[in-house]
Amino acid sequence: MKKFFKIFGILLLLILVGFSVWSYSNMKDRHPGYGVDLKILNDSPSELKAGFAAVAITPEVPDRWVDKNGDGKYNPKDGDYFIDGNDNGKFDKVWIAGFSNNKPANGVHDDTWARTMVIDDGKTRLAIVILDVIGFMHDDVVDVRKMLPEELGLTYTIIASTHTHEGPDLMGLWGKHPLNSGVDKAYMQFVKEQTAKSVETAVKNLRPARLEISQDLTGAIPQVKDTRMPEVFDSGLRFIKAIDKEHETTLGSLLAWGNHPETLWSGNLLVSSDFPHFFREGVEKGVFNGDSLVKQGIGGTAVYLNGAVGGLMTTHPSHPVIHPFTGEELFEPTFEKTEAQGNQLALLALDAMENPSEVIETAGISLVVRTLKLPIKNTLFKLGTALGVLDRGTAGWMKMRTELAVFKFGPVSFVTVPGEIYPEIINGGVEAPEGNDFGIEPVEVPPVREMMPGKYKFVFGLANDEIGYIIPKSQWDTKAPFTYGREKAPYGEVNSLGPETAPVLHRNLLEMLEEMRE
Repeated sequence: MKKFFKIFGILLLLILVGFSVWSYSNMKDRHPGYGVDLKILNDSPSELKAGFAAVAITPEVPDRWVDKNGDGKYNPKDGDYFIDGNDNGKFDKVWIAGFSNNKPANGVHDDTWARTMVIDDGKTRLAIVILDVIGFMHDDVVDVRKMLPEELGLTYTIIASTHTHEGPDLMGLWGKHPLNSGVDKAYMQFVKEQTAKSVETAVKNLRPARLEISQDLTGAIPQVKDTRMPEVFDSGLRFIKAIDKEHETTLGSLLAWGNHPETLWSGNLLVSSDFPHFFREGVEKGVFNGDSLVKQGIGGTAVYLNGAVGGLMTTHPSHPVIHPFTGEELFEPTFEKTEAQGNQLALLALDAMENPSEVIETAGISLVVRTLKLPIKNTLFKLGTALGVLDRGTAGWMKMRTELAVFKFGPVSFVTVPGEIYPEIINGGVEAPEGNDFGIEPVEVPPVREMMPGKYKFVFGLANDEIGYIIPKSQWDTKAPFTYGREKAPYGEVNSLGPETAPVLHRNLLEMLEEMRE
């Protein structure tokens, strides 16, 4: 009997040691000592150059499957079966991210992209890359930066996500089950290589440019629903159109709006960039009603960036989109509804671009960047990191390395945020409802946009990372009694690093904006 317990004890010890080594490997710092801290102040008017590129990151989806009970999940016990498209004898699953586990793609509706805008003032060269993915974490951003040749002359590279809920899992949270990572390492490497290629191509495409700035801050309000009190949106549309000075042709455009690309909702099984696909297509190629051209496009490469989408900013199935040509209210989450939304946005953009509010011929780029380490307070995030489901390392004990950046040229300023920030932190309206867990008044004041210089203020959500929801501390609500008379805790906190995340990011952003004013 003693021998049995001895053997059992040794086996248990070996298992514990093995698990500890495995967890340490998952959690170890993948880029030890890495950090970007920049401060470049330049208000001297300079000739500008701009370059654009679009490189596809569409996954291969060789197999199809039959969903016998229509639940959107692959369960052979329910009679589901796959059709082996590449004859390799196995189901090659591409896990769609954003709604639930065990949801393999059943084809591709439209390409997903790594779209890049590079801007250069002769002193500073910035690359802005937007990926059609659910999120691209900081470790992966650093991997791409290290792939970029020095001869590209890049000062700083921003890699953000559109946050489409209709593309492959690049974070690990949407595999077959909650303890199974949904990241395909070969596809991840492909995305990184294509992203680097997009940046390189945009640099090669640099041309002397004139920038036309326009915005429509009210037209898109009807297309967004805020699913959590207080109701505050980031629904303003902001645009930059880059014109080749020599040839007077459009090089490309930057389109900014704040909304979750999940209009297709949870039942969709086709890979898609959701409404950004139709938005970009309409701006580039024009908006069509059937075969009839309704509005001429501007050409070039359209780059869509998402804004403050926490809260949750979404076009829910209960929220209609008005068809631009028939006037019909579309509720069901279909490609028809998603196309109607993209066309509505494109029409608003094209109308605004016809009469730009500002034309920038020369400008200097000012840039401030900080690297931060944020504590991981969320137990599920800790567990997911230790088990390797959440596909990123740590920088110190239970801390995540991430980044903030602010930059400007002329009357245009930009803030990058590494996750899904609540719009009230950006635009104002943070509340301290009765029942908030800390019993405190608003912390994240004044609002970030109020402190941004210039007339035109762009906010990049999910930039250089995806750390989840960034929630005002005075609205943090996990304990009863719940705020706003709810019977249960609201959605958001379960996908947040913790209640201190927003105050830390807000404080640093205000400090950085002040530095940029010096």
